Amino acid sequence: MLDFIVVGAAQAGLAMAYYLKEQGKDFLVVDKESEIGASWLNRWDSLTLFTPSEFNNMPGMEFPAEKGHYPGKTEVADYFQDYVEEFQIPIELNMMVEKISHHDDHFLLKTSRGELRAKEVVVATGPFHIPYTPPFSKKIDQDIFQIHSNYYKNPYQLQEGKAMVVGAGDSGFQILDEVSDGDREVYFSGTTEVKVLPQEILGKTLWWWFTKSGFLSFSRDTWLGKKISKSRQPVIGTPVKEILARENVEAVGKTKNAEGELIFTENRKISDIRNIIWATGYRPNFSWIEGLELAKNGYPNHYRGVSNIDGLYFIGLPWLHTRGSATLGGIKKDAKYLAEYINQNG
Repeated sequence: MLDFIVVGAAQAGLAMAYYLKEQGKDFLVVDKESEIGASWLNRWDSLTLFTPSEFNNMPGMEFPAEKGHYPGKTEVADYFQDYVEEFQIPIELNMMVEKISHHDDHFLLKTSRGELRAKEVVVATGPFHIPYTPPFSKKIDQDIFQIHSNYYKNPYQLQEGKAMVVGAGDSGFQILDEVSDGDREVYFSGTTEVKVLPQEILGKTLWWWFTKSGFLSFSRDTWLGKKISKSRQPVIGTPVKEILARENVEAVGKTKNAEGELIFTENRKISDIRNIIWATGYRPNFSWIEGLELAKNGYPNHYRGVSNIDGLYFIGLPWLHTRGSATLGGIKKDAKYLAEYINQNG
């Protein structure tokens, strides 16, 4: 029986593995994917990080790129692969954890490849579990191509004709930018009243300002942290106004319903759409963990990753402790805290 099993081999799981190895723990990282970095490689082709390379350092190893560079998804995946090799992290790929249950002095993990047992478990599956599309999407005619941003790669996936991008977050506007960069007519569905922050201000990167101001360090338990965590996430680095001003882009408000080839939005009824990209986010799913207490938002009740079940921990959740918890470079603070807690209380 292992001391620890870490579920998930992206940045959160790898950062946790680094500290467990430093403590001499007997552990294994398991991941459902077939290769390291798959969670990034599976995203759209033109994806780049909002954070420059100097703010993407995981514990013990700097991100291999010049200062001020905004890495693409392949660079991140390569970094993860180098990280695993550098620290000789034990990983089992192609292993989906289907159920976790607590039995006296150990946890039982039922996986797609049999059962595993460990004294303690760290769940590092991240916040993106179930791609969400509104229920009325099932009523849309099958001749209209629909795809969630989780599976979107590039505009070549789309069939000829008009497209609609639904969703006013970073993903939505980045994909809108790409899909409308040409002659294709594109509807945008979502609010246009979004805050936009540039990637650089007065010659310094946005993350430099965030770090100097302490913005990334406010705890979710403080008054300011609670206010920030509940406010709408700004769009970073994408020229929203310029994109929406393109002649081939029409903002139609939020999508309310659909029936066959008709799409009903706040501003109009549309009947000539051939493609829809749903950049409508995700829903958490922790139903596979027995006895876990969940908050109203569907995420585990915890304090800095320590759950209600003794020996079960979480890392990589949104606002695990601070806004920085969601960043590639910010994960090391959460992992270090959790490792120290485990060492003292495990």
